[in-house]
Amino acid sequence: MNKNDLIAAVSDGASLSKADAGKAVDAVFDSITGSLKSGTEVRLVGFGTFSVTRRQASQGRNPRTGDPIQIPASNQPKFKAGKGLKDAVN
Repeated sequence: MNKNDLIAAVSDGASLSKADAGKAVDAVFDSITGSLKSGTEVRLVGFGTFSVTRRQASQGRNPRTGDPIQIPASNQPKFKAGKGLKDAVN
């Protein structure tokens, strides 16, 4: 499922126009992104938790030349599925 498929599913499920469903999906994504940027985790009970973890700087290798390279530290988004989602999938 891609974003357009998700918008169509929300449109059908909530009896909204596709334009309104698109705005709603974009608003949800923007809200989650904004919370993660500010360092706040997003917990959706029964679905899962979005959080940010800090990845330390590390030494890597260029696969083409084998030369060592420095990989900078960065923040990585993380998702942990909740019990309700796990049960629905299984």
